[in-house]
Amino acid sequence: MPYAGLHLLLRKHLGRIDALPEAQARALRGVLNLGAGDRHGDRFLVGLAVLTLFSDLAEERPLLCLIDDAHWLDDATVEVLLFVARRLEAEPIAMLLAVRDPDAPELITRGLPELWLRGLDEQAATELLADRPAELPAHVRSEVLVTAMGNPLALLELPTESTSSRPSTTYTRLQRAFAERIAALPELTRLLLLIAASDDQGDLSMILSAAERLGASVADLEPAERERLVRTGEGRLEFRHPLVRTAVYEEATLSRRLTVHNALAEAYRAAGDQCHFAWHLASATTGPDEKAAAVLEETAELDRAGGGHASVAAMYERAAALSPDPAERGRRLSVAAAAAADAGMPERAMSLAERATADVTDPLGRADLVLLRAGLADEQDRMKEAHRLLIDTAESVIGLDPRTAGYLFFQAGSAAANAGDRELLDRTATRAEELGAPNAALVRALARAFTGLNAGGSGDTADGITALRELMGGLNECAGPRDAVRTVMWHLMIGDLDGGLDAAVELERRYRSEGALGLLSLVLMPLARLQLILGHTRDALTTATEGMRVAADTGQHRIRIYQATTLAQLAAMRGDEQRCEELTAEALARGLPPSNVHAATALSLLDLALGRHEAAFNRLAGVVAGTRRAGVTAALPDLIEAAVRLGRPERAREAARWHQGWAEQVGHPWARAITARCAALLAPDDTAGDLFEEAVRLHLRGGPPFEHARTELLYGEWLRRSRRRNEARGHLRAALEIFERLGAEPWSERTRAELRAAGESLADGADDRPDVLALLTPQELQVVRLAAAGLSNREIGAQLFLSPRTVGYHLYKAYPKLGVASRGELARLELSAS
Repeated sequence: MPYAGLHLLLRKHLGRIDALPEAQARALRGVLNLGAGDRHGDRFLVGLAVLTLFSDLAEERPLLCLIDDAHWLDDATVEVLLFVARRLEAEPIAMLLAVRDPDAPELITRGLPELWLRGLDEQAATELLADRPAELPAHVRSEVLVTAMGNPLALLELPTESTSSRPSTTYTRLQRAFAERIAALPELTRLLLLIAASDDQGDLSMILSAAERLGASVADLEPAERERLVRTGEGRLEFRHPLVRTAVYEEATLSRRLTVHNALAEAYRAAGDQCHFAWHLASATTGPDEKAAAVLEETAELDRAGGGHASVAAMYERAAALSPDPAERGRRLSVAAAAAADAGMPERAMSLAERATADVTDPLGRADLVLLRAGLADEQDRMKEAHRLLIDTAESVIGLDPRTAGYLFFQAGSAAANAGDRELLDRTATRAEELGAPNAALVRALARAFTGLNAGGSGDTADGITALRELMGGLNECAGPRDAVRTVMWHLMIGDLDGGLDAAVELERRYRSEGALGLLSLVLMPLARLQLILGHTRDALTTATEGMRVAADTGQHRIRIYQATTLAQLAAMRGDEQRCEELTAEALARGLPPSNVHAATALSLLDLALGRHEAAFNRLAGVVAGTRRAGVTAALPDLIEAAVRLGRPERAREAARWHQGWAEQVGHPWARAITARCAALLAPDDTAGDLFEEAVRLHLRGGPPFEHARTELLYGEWLRRSRRRNEARGHLRAALEIFERLGAEPWSERTRAELRAAGESLADGADDRPDVLALLTPQELQVVRLAAAGLSNREIGAQLFLSPRTVGYHLYKAYPKLGVASRGELARLELSAS
């Protein structure tokens, strides 16, 4: 059951839920089925609620949270606990989650410390074995030591009379040992143990309710308790070790197990527990059973409302296995696959979807299944496979449901674009037009945009920009739930930086207020990139850092890698070579655009700053030649500068022509300024000066400050070489001021060197006035800005997915750095975007 483990963990503290912020309380009440709550609560908002509750408990005294056998918990509970664990910073809270080695990879523990427990060494094992009450012969002691392999339980429990057998593993030997002890128990005790082993709740009242139906009672537990095989307390019955439970269940006959599951099903139905009634009813069947399958399906839909996607997947998969009708089996497997995808289990989802394909014969039903399979294939970088699935299905349903076919055609075109295959995208648009698909014009617009904005092609740039604007204005029935973020990326592609930033900020506010962490991760991706381009470097650092953390929480690896390249670009600007290389390694190894393009651009920018022009040229030339998609526009000015420095103007002119065509069509002054700068680098001396002047004049109308500074620097260098030193110094001083404000130290140093060469005396280093905001960490900056706006610690925590105590800790650390002593003083500081 989703969140069943969380309910067990919090059962003593449920009365504290009402003290949580309303949205968090509503989400937690909903998933724990505690009355008035939001059954559709976002799972990350649930995690934030648990984090706040833990923090409240820790205010009274330090809190220790122990989770044994975490791999057996329901997936929803594990997800919440890992979410909380990643956010423990200032709280007096310790969390320990124990898992068995074979199951450990199932837990996504990125960002958490791990300790792998090994067996006891020979000396410790010998000492433990010596504590046994009975003296063991030397040969038996030696065999037990070898067989146990350092396992403490095995050292204590292996029966001496069975050590001569040769088990395959220590665990099978232990299980056999427990089985021998169980076999010696009275029959009704064994029956009661089998009931407990067949259930996953350990609720003593439910176990006894089922036992009474089969003639057993609580008195029959006593022999098992005396043998220390089980323990009871707080209304629960627990096995001393998992292998005891395994031994009890596996030693029982099939007929005995079926009888016990039937008894448990009746007990849970009488108690009104639909979920466990359904599972035990299904476990009591031996073949196809539509009644049990229908009960499982009904129960799965109840769980879906609580966000238990993993549980829904499991129930529908089991219901499919019980379905006598192949059509019903296929439908249920399809639903199971979708739920597994929602639960973040792509491999299982793909397997379920493939199994469903054989039984789903209805074309429209196959269309839904194909959309799921294509989405999974695309996520696993198999874009052409996704395209093939989508296009084939679109053609098969065009006569039955044109609207669905139109949607499939557009998604197929998007898959072709993601694969970087212009010809495939063009064929998709043509086929949509031939069949009269409703959204054929949008598919064609997508193809035109791809062709026109392909720096390595010969398409019509003007038409590409026009097509992209058509897409931004016409995306309607083709739009999925996350396409609002796609339009922000399109703003980037046409150079509409301010419009893109406004749209991204609005989406960010909405997703934070809704607690929609998965969507927040998506929009933080273009937001960080836009902030960086517009010179808000501190904000970009904060946004990209949070974006990486959130993407890791949500398992969105593409987004995490993309955000790493944004941070790499910032590191390159600041001259941090080691950090830049670390942040680009995964994107380059993955080799997929746009992240690999951004990674190469970041490294090339670093090369340019350090005077490694050939390295920059070779890297960028490879990216431009090998990337058949829009996204390399930003790299072209760097390629041009590197080519000019190396005396290869022919390569620079080709790139300059493409950039000029793009800049003229988007029409932004800053884009035309960069084009003029590139033209000046290639022009003879009698015209270069006028081109540089034009570039500087256009930059003054707004746009990326880093590019403005580079233009001022290049113009100053040209003026100095032309022996116009007085003029050069003004442009170089302008460049230095911007570089220093952005923290672009290698570029600042290069500019200082030019100023000295132009005859200006400079003290070493930048302006000595301290930038106090630069002393804050990205998270401290987020917190102080929200605190200055009047938000409480709880309100700040709700926006940043932190506990209130962590918020207070960040404020405590930030105050002395800012020279203030209270929240009231923050309002007097300049904390705006920078």
